[in-house]
Amino acid sequence: MPSSNGSDARAAARIASAVLADVAIGVTLFHPKPDHVAVLVAAFAGSVRHVFAYDNGGVSAEIRSVLDRSAGVRVIGQGDNVGVGAALNGLAEAASASGARYLMLLDQDGEPSLELALGLKAAMARLSLMLVPPAMVGPIQRPVAGRKTPLYPPRRNVAALKGLDPVEFMATSGSLLDLAAFHSVGPFRADYFIDAIDLEWCFRAWSVGLSCWVDRETPMAQCVGSGVIRARWLPVTIARQPLFRMETYIRNTVYGWRLAHVPRRWKLIQMAYLPLQIALYWAESGYRAAVLGRLLHAAVNGLRGRLGRPAGAA
Repeated sequence: MPSSNGSDARAAARIASAVLADVAIGVTLFHPKPDHVAVLVAAFAGSVRHVFAYDNGGVSAEIRSVLDRSAGVRVIGQGDNVGVGAALNGLAEAASASGARYLMLLDQDGEPSLELALGLKAAMARLSLMLVPPAMVGPIQRPVAGRKTPLYPPRRNVAALKGLDPVEFMATSGSLLDLAAFHSVGPFRADYFIDAIDLEWCFRAWSVGLSCWVDRETPMAQCVGSGVIRARWLPVTIARQPLFRMETYIRNTVYGWRLAHVPRRWKLIQMAYLPLQIALYWAESGYRAAVLGRLLHAAVNGLRGRLGRPAGAA
């Protein structure tokens, strides 16, 4: 008897394509590796109607050729590093123009899959019945050995659902964004360039009566930085990353203290935690005065509202 595996797979692909008919995929590319792009193409090309790849710099001619030949994939962006915020906005605008209702956002080194998209789409359908409409739903973060896993604080006074938790904020990577909500909340902050963009946007969403959720039944590996820096005597860890990234994180965090939609309780937590992070990063540098000076200068820039492209960004 002939095997039915092939026909079953084709039937499953058709069902997935129908369920995801109103979902676009958006991925930000920055000096991507060929295997990153290969995984993206294998997951979605030909199965999802619209896949947008934002060229934020460093996309080789070889990779561009692969993308251009892939069904449903469209490359946008000019190949300049405009920052994550601007790239996310470009993806949202392209997805909206395509007629999509939802946009699944991905980093190039994420774990793209139809299962991820289907899981989040199902979660979004459940959340659409909530009194506080969803703006974004994301996967539960699966830890990666030796890397810092993002933690999302729960949102107070909002009841959880089975398998779904309301959170103050979440990473944009791996999340499913409601495009109508995006236009209500407003664009991601391009002047933040790269860090704390998702945090600020989610707090803004909550402030206008929308919500952000984590789907505990849909996992995805997610990590920050290239490793972990641990305090010797305190239970404090931070992600190991380049100095300009730490500067940008500090600047944007401090600037967020000026924003009315960022809750006071969160500002107080950060005001206590940020000095520990600065001290830990400085210690890791060997207590170099130049490093501390740059970190403190970043905090001053945040207080003064001096945002934009950070020095040291490629």
